Amino acid sequence: MEQPNRSPLYRQVREALMRRLVDGHWRAGEALPAEPALAAELGVSQGTVRRALGDLAQINLVVRRQGKGTFVAEHTRERALFHFFHLVGDDGKRALPGSRVLAVKAGPATREEARRLAIAAGAKVVRLHRLRMLDGHAAIVERIVLPAALYDGIERLDRAGLPNELYKLYQDRYGVSVARAAEKLKATNAGPEDAAHLGLRSGAAVLEIDRIAYALDGRPCEWRVSRCDTASHHYVSEVV
Repeated sequence: MEQPNRSPLYRQVREALMRRLVDGHWRAGEALPAEPALAAELGVSQGTVRRALGDLAQINLVVRRQGKGTFVAEHTRERALFHFFHLVGDDGKRALPGSRVLAVKAGPATREEARRLAIAAGAKVVRLHRLRMLDGHAAIVERIVLPAALYDGIERLDRAGLPNELYKLYQDRYGVSVARAAEKLKATNAGPEDAAHLGLRSGAAVLEIDRIAYALDGRPCEWRVSRCDTASHHYVSEVV
């Protein structure tokens, strides 16, 4: 592998492997070739490949399994719970919420939707409104906006059949793997509609989580705003 100016070789290998992931060269859950085979193919040392794979593992794009090899990360219940869902019960209990879809509609993107999703104003988006339950009680109201170009026909799916773990649907049905997410949090007040869904009085304090999810190629693939009743839950962020 040729080395461009000032670019460490392991970074070149990491980017080469990343391009293959973006292009779908390996499917979610599929094992990558062994390190010696990748090293021989790319013309680098096995140590260089190992370091590049270590970088990809740190950002959860691949999973390294002792004695078995390296696999393309796939969205599982455990991955959703520990990487993308941060509300934890006051007793320390972690659990993924159930969900009930309230509405699914397609339409032209507003300016703000277009800005947040890096698409043209007026481009088609799909808006998903759903309620999520923790311990059997309504705890989260979510409004999700998707660029329709990435999820052809998702608005036509049976509402009752939309899975609880949407990231797995994105990956399995549309080939869109969520690689990372950026969140902003703030305290706000529930409007009348959200309050009614959550069983709160209008104006009650809720936690708002504003999240942009990004696909492997860096494109925004979802904008999600969640308003959460945290009376018996708190938001946990682990800094490492």
